Amino acid sequence: MIEAAGALFRCLQLASSMLLIGGCVFLAIAEQKGSASGHTWPPRLRQTFPWLAGTLLLGLFGLLATTTAQATGVPENAWNLQAWLDFLQKTRIGLIWILRTASALVVLVIVLYVRISPPAQWRYVVCASAAALPLALGSLASHSAAEEHAILATVTYALHLIVASVWFGGLPGVILVASTTATGSADDRSQAGEMLSRFSALAFPTMIAVILSGLVVANRMIDTNYAGLVATTYGWLLILKLTLLTIILLIASRAKSVWVPSLRQRPDTAATGGRKLRTWVRIEFFLAILLVIVATLLANAVPAKHDVIDNWPYPFRFSIDATWGDWLVRTIVGIGLVFLILAGTTLSLGRKKQWTAPWRIAVPAVLGSLGLAGTFYPIAVQSYPETYRKTPVPFDVISIANGVDLFTANCIPCHGPQAKGNGVLAKTLPKQPVDLLTEPHTAMHTAGDFFHWLTYGRFNGIMPAFGEKFSEEERWDLLNFLHANSRGYQSRIITPRILPEQPFMATPNFSYAAHDGSSGTLKDFREKQGVLLVLFSWPGSRDRLDQLRAAATSITGKNTTILAIPMTDLLPDELAAIVRGIPFPVVTQGAREISSSYALFRRTLSIPDLFGEGTRPKHMEFLIDRFGYLRARWIPNGDGSGWMDISLLAQQMTQLNQEREILPPPGDHVH
Repeated sequence: MIEAAGALFRCLQLASSMLLIGGCVFLAIAEQKGSASGHTWPPRLRQTFPWLAGTLLLGLFGLLATTTAQATGVPENAWNLQAWLDFLQKTRIGLIWILRTASALVVLVIVLYVRISPPAQWRYVVCASAAALPLALGSLASHSAAEEHAILATVTYALHLIVASVWFGGLPGVILVASTTATGSADDRSQAGEMLSRFSALAFPTMIAVILSGLVVANRMIDTNYAGLVATTYGWLLILKLTLLTIILLIASRAKSVWVPSLRQRPDTAATGGRKLRTWVRIEFFLAILLVIVATLLANAVPAKHDVIDNWPYPFRFSIDATWGDWLVRTIVGIGLVFLILAGTTLSLGRKKQWTAPWRIAVPAVLGSLGLAGTFYPIAVQSYPETYRKTPVPFDVISIANGVDLFTANCIPCHGPQAKGNGVLAKTLPKQPVDLLTEPHTAMHTAGDFFHWLTYGRFNGIMPAFGEKFSEEERWDLLNFLHANSRGYQSRIITPRILPEQPFMATPNFSYAAHDGSSGTLKDFREKQGVLLVLFSWPGSRDRLDQLRAAATSITGKNTTILAIPMTDLLPDELAAIVRGIPFPVVTQGAREISSSYALFRRTLSIPDLFGEGTRPKHMEFLIDRFGYLRARWIPNGDGSGWMDISLLAQQMTQLNQEREILPPPGDHVH
């Protein structure tokens, strides 16, 4: 009940603000000519303003009551004044409400002044600007305000609401003006056509701005997972909103191109156009009200990118990543796009050449159907209920190391020690195991796809089901290993020299504790410092550690932290010998998991290391930028002297320090 009341009050305050803005803009455009003609519609429109301002305040107070009840979890607090005061004083949303209510009171004062003052264009502009302020302040409490780059997101969302208000709030004025064509003279109809043409000229760029800003806002709420469009509440509401908007645009287009111009033509044509205009603008306004209601629900729904798709309801999904490598797919999609272009061309040609209705509908419909089939069918792939399930287990070294152990104990006979599909039993199977190392399967399929295959098996039992053998967490651990293993193969192009402005390799997070009492995670260095991760063996890495000890001050001066990770368990006297006089942390807890996981990034172009059990180098170093991406790597037995030249290492650090943020920090989970 509280939720329903809250939605109602949100809709009331949103609609009243929008109607005030649009009504004032419409009067600023059209009233001078309407008043000069003695029409009654301008004062009738102005009479609604005090009621709208009062409704805005009512909606805000209702919103305070329902939000307080929801925030405290006590329904009775909806009318508890002390609870209101606590909410206003102690929460950010409460502060925003105070600002919005103060601005709404200013709007009420301005509206009353406009109501009793002589008509003036500048008064309407001031009133519209004041009415836009509660909307703009309300965007500070929206989903956009909680996103990354919140300022840009919030400004875009506020702009979307304000420009939509110019169109939506102007519709009552259009209805009133169109009503004058019913009983007015030919001159009245001509003047109405002129006024509506002026508003229509403004409405066109306004709707373009509404569409563009709306697409930007929706894209941020959906992110790259467009599956949320058809499998979440937010997605369905967005589709409904876009459907209503499409119908409204069709009506508006017809009004702009046919009915409004007809008002200034001969009497019989003007009368017919006026009747159609009145009817369809009323329909447009009704649809616009529905659109505002849907927009209110959408603003309070969980964004699609944050929603959980536990059960994908369709047996297929569209994936360019999984299909685009096939030349036949690219060819068919290209043919499909050609058919879609032909469908649009014949639709326009049919109107121009005045084809009969059956041909005008049938030809574009057939071409469009062929185009849609050719465009989408080739990129459709099989999906499962778990396809878009989000990984609950973080992509970190503990999970990856557990996955390594699980893979070693259960999967090597078929998939081989490096998941290349070349295990000792591979040739005896009816279907060869896929190469999960060098082929891009982990990029082509979702983590949920792999989870389904691990749980239920694949290829009619050729790959066994592990749903009963492995716990759910263990299956996700195994998937994290497969993704890390695949990334490790992709990292073979990384060298001791960074690729400028090209971060692409995300690093798994880890926790550590060191000999000097320091502890933390890799993420602790995000947006602060780069990390030189040194995986060493003892005593083989003695000389390099001595060199790093001597150069530690110059390295840390480059805004880079050194973390040394032993690749094998150290005896107490070995650890004591290593840390004596060393000025950077030597990890003592978490080293096994870190070295096991980062050893997957050992391959180079000269040493691909694809067969057998693999050979782990005795020493590896990774340069991770301050945004969490692996940017350079030195492996002595593959890259030669490399970073033994400290000046080369310093040069790479300097280059990284000069780079801005290019990609957002990598996520905590694979997808």
